[in-house]
Amino acid sequence: MLKILYAGSPAPAATTLRLLLDGSQAQDAGGRSYQIAGVLTNPPSAKGRHKELVPTDVGALAAERGIPVFCPQKLDAAAREQIAAQGFDALVCFAYGKIFGPKFLSLFKAGGVNVHPSLLPKYRGATPVPAAILNCDEQTGVTVQTLALGMDEGEILAQEKIALDGTETTDSLLDKSAQIAAALLDGLLRDTAAAASFPKGKAQEGEPSYTKTISKDDALINWNDSAKKIAAAIRAYTSEPGAWTRIGGESGETLKILKAAPLSLETDNGSQDKNAAAPAGQTSAVAQPSAIAQPRPADLPAGTVAAFDKKRGILVQCGDGLLCVTELQRQQKKAMGWKDFMNGARDFVGTRLF
Repeated sequence: MLKILYAGSPAPAATTLRLLLDGSQAQDAGGRSYQIAGVLTNPPSAKGRHKELVPTDVGALAAERGIPVFCPQKLDAAAREQIAAQGFDALVCFAYGKIFGPKFLSLFKAGGVNVHPSLLPKYRGATPVPAAILNCDEQTGVTVQTLALGMDEGEILAQEKIALDGTETTDSLLDKSAQIAAALLDGLLRDTAAAASFPKGKAQEGEPSYTKTISKDDALINWNDSAKKIAAAIRAYTSEPGAWTRIGGESGETLKILKAAPLSLETDNGSQDKNAAAPAGQTSAVAQPSAIAQPRPADLPAGTVAAFDKKRGILVQCGDGLLCVTELQRQQKKAMGWKDFMNGARDFVGTRLF
């Protein structure tokens, strides 16, 4: 039986771990079995008003399942000695958060593998899923690669593509990637158990690209962008750090935009719509869909709340097109749908967002 140390920290890594734990219970002839015998994760972090120490999602799941948990601050000599004493055969990593050096990798006689949610060599680095959404890619994927000293430079052992339809959020795509990762790893680990080492991988092909760590400033909405690009940013930055804007200038109140989509001209052409509030600058209480769907940038500055539509949401003018906002969150308030939001902000139409 292949004895594995699983290294990971956030929720997607916990999803993969849970599926591997369940899958490893299945019987397989020919010595093709494995055991998650330990978990390596980041130390608990202080959260909440009372700064209570909270374990990572992976650490919490491991403790719940009775699996030994290792959470050293550093992978130093003391940590290596502790891990070496357990006699693990292989290392499996998914979003652990620390770099493995050659001394640590040498502890595993069968070697180590890493899960990366992209089609390597595209989107190496920490944020491949947001990058795929931000760039409006038509596909991405999951790669299982050998652990290498260079960032995401290992040989490819398994890879599966994921088609994107333009509605994915980072959270939903990471969850799907985690499920695919578990299926890829299960077969790979069974093969490795039978052979006593990971199979030979293939070198990555093509020009690599790299991602960066995302900051709160990256998630500030630029209303001069197209509605399509802004909608992609909102999906990419959920749930952290969350796409945001300001009401009333640079010193104004922060407003998070949680869900939105470009207004579809195909579905919004037609007769008079009695559910639409008048666009900013018009006196009529009823707006023609064709009138609010195609305002010229010269008519309304980018970032202006153009109209409130009870069926579609809050319509905000962008550099190109209208963004239909359906879920928002005021500063220090709970998230709410557009109807509840407008009940408490009846003068919101005409407001400029920055």
